[in-house]
Amino acid sequence: MARIVVVGAGIAGIHTAYRLWERGHEVTVADRQRYAGMETSFANGGQLSASNAETWNQWGTVLKGMRWMLRRDAPLLVHPAPSLHKVGWMLEFLGAIPRWRENTIETVRMAMRARPLIAEMQARTGVDYDHSPAGILHFYGSEREMRHAREVTRLYAEGGLERRELSAEEVRACEPRLVADTVGGFWTESDATGCIHKFTAGVADWLEGRGVRFLYGAPVDDVRPRPGGGVEIDRAGRTEAFDAVVIAAGVGSRALARRLGDRVNVYPVKGYSITVNLDDEASRAAAPRVSLLDDKAKIVTARLGEGRFRIAGTAEFAGEDRDIRMGRIAPLTAWVERHFPEVSTEAVVPWAGLRPMMPDMMPRVGPGRNPGVFYNTGHGHLGWTLSAATGAVIAAAVDARIGDARQPAAAGMRAA
Repeated sequence: MARIVVVGAGIAGIHTAYRLWERGHEVTVADRQRYAGMETSFANGGQLSASNAETWNQWGTVLKGMRWMLRRDAPLLVHPAPSLHKVGWMLEFLGAIPRWRENTIETVRMAMRARPLIAEMQARTGVDYDHSPAGILHFYGSEREMRHAREVTRLYAEGGLERRELSAEEVRACEPRLVADTVGGFWTESDATGCIHKFTAGVADWLEGRGVRFLYGAPVDDVRPRPGGGVEIDRAGRTEAFDAVVIAAGVGSRALARRLGDRVNVYPVKGYSITVNLDDEASRAAAPRVSLLDDKAKIVTARLGEGRFRIAGTAEFAGEDRDIRMGRIAPLTAWVERHFPEVSTEAVVPWAGLRPMMPDMMPRVGPGRNPGVFYNTGHGHLGWTLSAATGAVIAAAVDARIGDARQPAAAGMRAA
């Protein structure tokens, strides 16, 4: 049994901690917030969406970003103020364009591997996270968009995901509450939705009840290899030694990696969401039951139980800026009023979070240059969808490298 610290109590860190605990390790989780899941894992779009696995590394994305630079309400907004990090990251983003196809296929495969792992965790922990096997409906307003969607669907099929093309009439039948001019869409019945914050916080509480230690309320100020092996972390004026560290700190991973001699080039891509509280019966009846993705507007939705409707979207390149800008929130509210006019937007809760995004859109999952150092970070807009798979991968990598895991009995799992 090894002593392992996971830095970060978001969705990636909690999946990591769960799989390490399952393998018999003594696990500590450290987070600067007072509770689990309080940053990027607080109010995302709610989709567990293999059907949103297409990476962004395309010339079309670049051209749209350039056209939208002066539009405050643009789905993709790149602030013109330069920084060395932003410029370098974007050059690497361009360099990954030739790998768009292979990276999209691999992302789909990760998403497919994650599905049964999430189901197993829910069954074991009993966490209620407003899960719904609702399926996801992509809808499109032009034939040009449909042609691209067909190309992406072929890539998804290579990764093991099936989704079905719908006519405009079938889109309306799939979600009759939706008011939109569409030419067609794609339906992924196997996708699902759920509240990422309820899942993250619920599993954290479950793990704490089984001996996983959580250190909340203060950042990790420093982390460094120990000369004799393992690592040390400084936090809240105290130094503590561990056999290994897994960095799952979201946008904070880059700075911690630099201290450890590694390069993890995550950039904080801000996303926004609103949660519409469905306080009246008319709104509850008018809000959609299926999950939606409006590809043109880059907006996703999820129904979270009976009383909440989550709408999320936009990507903003503005550095580590967590401010909620109403000019970015207003388009989300307007989208609801346009497409679901019977839903009241009187009770809307805005939120903004920073997606930790790698230039090639692929998460950094694996060991660092020093023994005892590992990374599970950089999931971008798909942390909720992919983290169950990457948590299992990194736990196996820890065992392979430090070779001191206590293997559980027959089922290969630790007893609850």
